[in-house]
Amino acid sequence: MANWKEAVRRAFYPAYEARMLRTMPTGGLPKHIGVMLDGNRRWAKAVGADTAHGHRAGAANIEPLLGWSEEVGIEVVTLWLLSTDNLNRPAAELEPLLVIIEEAVLSLADQRRWRLHPVGALDLLPQRTAERLKEAEEATRDVDGMLVNIAVGYGGRQEIADAVRSILHEAAEAGTSLDELARTMSVELINDHLYTKGQPDPDLVIRTSGEQRLGGFLLWQSARSEFYFCEALWPDFRRVDFLRALRAYAQRERRFGA
Repeated sequence: MANWKEAVRRAFYPAYEARMLRTMPTGGLPKHIGVMLDGNRRWAKAVGADTAHGHRAGAANIEPLLGWSEEVGIEVVTLWLLSTDNLNRPAAELEPLLVIIEEAVLSLADQRRWRLHPVGALDLLPQRTAERLKEAEEATRDVDGMLVNIAVGYGGRQEIADAVRSILHEAAEAGTSLDELARTMSVELINDHLYTKGQPDPDLVIRTSGEQRLGGFLLWQSARSEFYFCEALWPDFRRVDFLRALRAYAQRERRFGA
């Protein structure tokens, strides 16, 4: 029965996806999407494999996602690969995961299709991982393609704390008093010190695996974002799931508090 259902899906979904693309309102698509790649460990457990296999299956699904995004004209994609909380996982899981992330990021860089930008507290990462992320950024700096933020060692609270710390350091170096800094503190000033400075905020945030919470992802930037929660575990996330997320976004009326 399962094989029969899979055969029907393979025959049906290409036509379904093509129809969704044709009917998608191009003027209502997001420019920046954030994606929480959640569910690798549960996927591995479901298929009777170890955790590393789940993370490798998840890494293999990143390139297709970027291709789908490129296809519909999305300008910025932010991928959350590892949170600051994840850094507390046992070394037996964390170390192989970091290697998988390094390999995945360098593979994306080698293609020179996308401009990669690491976002996160790189100082909290092992030196080798931080260096690989910086290498990928440097290798794609001149690529004229979609901007891809690689969120590794990322936490929304950590980002805001880092932004405030940077502002205080700059003020101290400039001889600015705390009273003067308090008078000039603004949303725009904090924006200019985030990991994503100079970028548009995400229009749409997608989380896979059925979880319906942010978990600290882009806390500041997502104040006006739309959210889409998908039941599929990340390694099973398909093009049709992606198109459904875009369709749901396009059908919403964004009022921005008005």
